[in-house]
Amino acid sequence: MSKQSDRFGYKQLAGFFIPLGFSASLTSITHVIINGTLSRGEDAAFIIACYAVAFSLFGIIERPVIVFRQTCSALVNDRLAFRKLCLIMVYILAAIIGLSMVMAFSSIGDWVYIQFFNADENMIHTISEAFTVIALVIIFSGIRGIYQGIIINHLQTKWLTIGVVIRLVAMFVIAYLFVEFDYVKSVSGSIIFLTGMIMECGISVWKGKQILATHYPKQVEHLAMREIFQFYMPLVFYFLIQTILIPIIYIFLSKTENIELGIASFALAYSITQMLLSFFMYTHQLVLQLYQTNKQKVVRFMGAVSLLPTLLLLLLCYTQAGYWFMETIMGANGELAMSTLAVMKFFIVKTLVFPWVDFLNGFLMLHRQTRKMLIAQLLNLTTVVLSIWLFVRLFPAWNGISGSLAASVGEFAGLIMVCMIIYQMTRKAKRQKQGRKAG
Repeated sequence: MSKQSDRFGYKQLAGFFIPLGFSASLTSITHVIINGTLSRGEDAAFIIACYAVAFSLFGIIERPVIVFRQTCSALVNDRLAFRKLCLIMVYILAAIIGLSMVMAFSSIGDWVYIQFFNADENMIHTISEAFTVIALVIIFSGIRGIYQGIIINHLQTKWLTIGVVIRLVAMFVIAYLFVEFDYVKSVSGSIIFLTGMIMECGISVWKGKQILATHYPKQVEHLAMREIFQFYMPLVFYFLIQTILIPIIYIFLSKTENIELGIASFALAYSITQMLLSFFMYTHQLVLQLYQTNKQKVVRFMGAVSLLPTLLLLLLCYTQAGYWFMETIMGANGELAMSTLAVMKFFIVKTLVFPWVDFLNGFLMLHRQTRKMLIAQLLNLTTVVLSIWLFVRLFPAWNGISGSLAASVGEFAGLIMVCMIIYQMTRKAKRQKQGRKAG
């Protein structure tokens, strides 16, 4: 493919990476459209709460499907490998949808909503209705992801941004119609989400099939099912750990001096930080797609762009822009605004570290060592739990700061572990190379 022969400059690097960042950032608008629609219902608090429970459960069970994007972009070099990966995806999707339908149409789901999400009895039917529809999103999310892997692999990342823009337009139109015809329920949010995902999936399949048919040979290398699973399964657990980190922090924050302020300030600070970091969710793709042919330029480019979320967070934390942003954009003022800004200061370390963790994870994906990614993520989780337990126990008055500090310490521990793993891998590779030369 062209990426193997072309020498990329910084303009081309930006042309590859910026659309990836924009597509990830624009995706967050999805939830703004949905929540903005649901807030116009008659009993808005009830409607939003029921949808939130359905979406939270969806977020957990969707994780095994999201990983197909990375798996495809890292492993697939020919059409036979693509078909093998599609077959595995069909099995995974069948299992997830089967489990989802059991939950949607049996008392098992009711038990999960009550026991794990603290839902009331009167919410059960509405949650189940919303979850039944939102579970279908997983099918299109999986198909979209696997074809996006092909698009990324061929460096046509602008099509990811185009897909997200079309998705948002479709969602806005459906949301407008629901409000116009006064049909605003929890299930309306699921239908809006499903419509948007179908549109984005359609664009991804259309472009991905074109690239697959034109640029991918029938077979280049033998890729066994076992190799795919060895790459795929650690990634699934990696993202599952990532998913449970924040709920764990909330559990500990419920033991702080001011529970409501602690949780609310952390929630706001975390959402702002994630919004800034969303642009850098794909830095691993710089390594997967371009590092081998453009090593120095890729690292320099990464060094420059990785500072952006930290600079923006510093601007919010240490200038008047922060309080204006909290009051005008986030709708928080007074004590909550000041507490949130204080919590955000301790997320600065996370914004410095996260882009590099994801970037270095790209090396492990490139060498198909995703099990080692899992080691670093487990250290991150352990560090977060021990840190926040210690902070809450010794300094309960810190409230939400305990959460952001623990999250940053955990991310930093993960970075150190990934660096150590890559250093050991590099040394081992050098020794093997020297051994071959000597031989």
